[in-house]
Amino acid sequence: MTNEPQTTNTPFDPAKDGAQMEFDGRMSYGDYLGLDAILGAQAPKSSAHDELLFIIQHQTSELWMKLAVHELQAARSLLIDGQYRPAFKMLARVSRIFEQLNSAWDVLRTMTPSDYTRFREDLGQSSGFQSYQNRQIEYMLGNRNLAMLRPHAHREDLTKLLTDELAQPSLYDVALMALDRAVGLPQDVLRSSYDAPYQKSDAVTEAWLKVYQDPEAHWELYELAEKLVDLEDYFRRWRFNHVTTVERVIGFKRGTGGTGGVSYLRRMLEVELFPELWNMRTDL
Repeated sequence: MTNEPQTTNTPFDPAKDGAQMEFDGRMSYGDYLGLDAILGAQAPKSSAHDELLFIIQHQTSELWMKLAVHELQAARSLLIDGQYRPAFKMLARVSRIFEQLNSAWDVLRTMTPSDYTRFREDLGQSSGFQSYQNRQIEYMLGNRNLAMLRPHAHREDLTKLLTDELAQPSLYDVALMALDRAVGLPQDVLRSSYDAPYQKSDAVTEAWLKVYQDPEAHWELYELAEKLVDLEDYFRRWRFNHVTTVERVIGFKRGTGGTGGVSYLRRMLEVELFPELWNMRTDL
């Protein structure tokens, strides 16, 4: 005789273990997530096999960006109220969101140039350049280029969404308010109007330098600074992977939305969201 467990070919029935198996009049997994709407939202314009990949890549990116907006809005409000620690968790989550977005490029890069040319014309003038959530995130983080409102001028609701954002302090503006309270900043550095691009300042660099020279005395600011650097690090990688993916798939053709394609995206790599936090490291 052996003590080996007896096996059976009878399939396991989860209902015998208490699992709910009937959903007539009850909320199911698909009901809660609205899966019929989500999974029915893909409408390829061609018969090309890879168009579904292209659509899902961009739709899922927009869902992740929706979560990033949600987290950034909450983090900004908490920082204004001086509640640093809950905000840190949210900022760390946004960094992880961009890590997820970065990984998605690896899937899209399985599409070859030949695959893409089979449906590229069906995109018409549509382009990721026109993503209003991408623009909203850029504005929230401080890259406030007013020219980028124009692709949304045909939608009054989107124009209002973005102009409302421009009326609020960016995440970096809020961080500078906290920096001012801790170590002091010249009053001309703290902006009263937020609808223009931020101009970096030597005074801000010197103030962040004080924080990094004595982190124990300014621990929350020090941790906030590192959370911002972490976020921009992942954001830069997302931009870089976008450039390399586009170059790999279409070379140096113009984008479907009329931009220079790779040349436009490379220009975006030069944009610094939190410049003094990077410049300060040289002097530390």
